[in-house]
Amino acid sequence: MILFGDYHTHTNFSHAKGTIEDNVLAARKKGLKQIAITEHGFDHTAYGITRGEYNLMRMEIEKLNAKYGDIDIFCGVEANLLNINGDIDVDKNERKAIDVLVVGFHKAFRIYSPKAFFTFFVPNVLGIGRHSKRVIARNTQAYIKALKKYNIDILAHLKSNGCIVDPVAIARVAAERGTYIELNGKRIDFTPAEIEGMVKTGVKFIVSSDAHRPERVGENHRGMNIIEKYNIPPEQVVNLERIPHFKNCNKDVEE
Repeated sequence: MILFGDYHTHTNFSHAKGTIEDNVLAARKKGLKQIAITEHGFDHTAYGITRGEYNLMRMEIEKLNAKYGDIDIFCGVEANLLNINGDIDVDKNERKAIDVLVVGFHKAFRIYSPKAFFTFFVPNVLGIGRHSKRVIARNTQAYIKALKKYNIDILAHLKSNGCIVDPVAIARVAAERGTYIELNGKRIDFTPAEIEGMVKTGVKFIVSSDAHRPERVGENHRGMNIIEKYNIPPEQVVNLERIPHFKNCNKDVEE
């Protein structure tokens, strides 16, 4: 199985090692035809990219696309899920400048209301009541609301970082919305039953590295092993030897 592209990578625009060009060169060396640079969203309190830096990142990517004709370089963002309402930290105008919208839960995010603190931060970051049915149902609905609000291309490291969800319920909506569920190169926390359930929904998966160093671009032995071990149909993995479709590359698609 050969990856066509890697759509979740980081650079020194946030907290990773290496430049955008370093990631591009690593991708070309490994035979990838596409790569997305997806720095952490604006409300990540530790590593989020600023809006000014994002504009600089986009200009750098435009230059590199002109320089290297054998690889497509996408300008993306790994937005943060902020609350149980499914809000993310990229507004509508900002999303117009994004080629690939990745959304995931991270422990360092700005809290804008007491409700968000008690219903989202306390259980998922502090771990109080994390495994209760109520919290899991609430987290699951947060993702579902986000899927229905935004043209999300990829859900990153679902069920990781302490935010426990029902991935099968999320997969059903993701399948309807054309959103890919990531098989992350650093963490995959799905049970065998959850993988089987997600596959049955018809949802599509995408294999990404979540690389924080150039040499890790295109590397995802964990995801590949999951595909083989649990017999995920190749046609349900969108970047195995074929080009995935990203909704945000088609700006005619309305949210």
